[in-house]
Amino acid sequence: MAFTGPLEDRVAINELVVSYGDAVCRRDADAWGRLWAEDGVWRLPEVPGMEEISGREAILAAWIEGMKAFPFQVNRQTLSNLTVTGDTAHGDTYTSEVVKDTEGKPAHWHNLYKDEYVKRNGAWLFKSRTLSILYIGAA
Repeated sequence: MAFTGPLEDRVAINELVVSYGDAVCRRDADAWGRLWAEDGVWRLPEVPGMEEISGREAILAAWIEGMKAFPFQVNRQTLSNLTVTGDTAHGDTYTSEVVKDTEGKPAHWHNLYKDEYVKRNGAWLFKSRTLSILYIGAA
């Protein structure tokens, strides 16, 4: 896929995407929440109750609640394409996650995020992320 736009912006957005996975692995709610625009939207259409969450505070609260179901998670994020136009951008991110639920049952998740990014005060943030679950199976 294509990667277009200024290299400096593409690197910064890749770091944003990677930081998302890192914050999940470390269970760092503050770091994870800072990655979102205040007016961000997180869509998980296949997850009941999380179909669309608007606003950084609501997104963070939903993430904190959702993480309770998975006391262990390794989350890798790989940006697969990116188009930067000025202070906005869009791209796709594949995720690979190994999780254990509260009963200790492991699972492997593969997902695709359709992402929109916005540059505010010199920093790239998630404007929206829309998740499609590609596979959930044995780890």
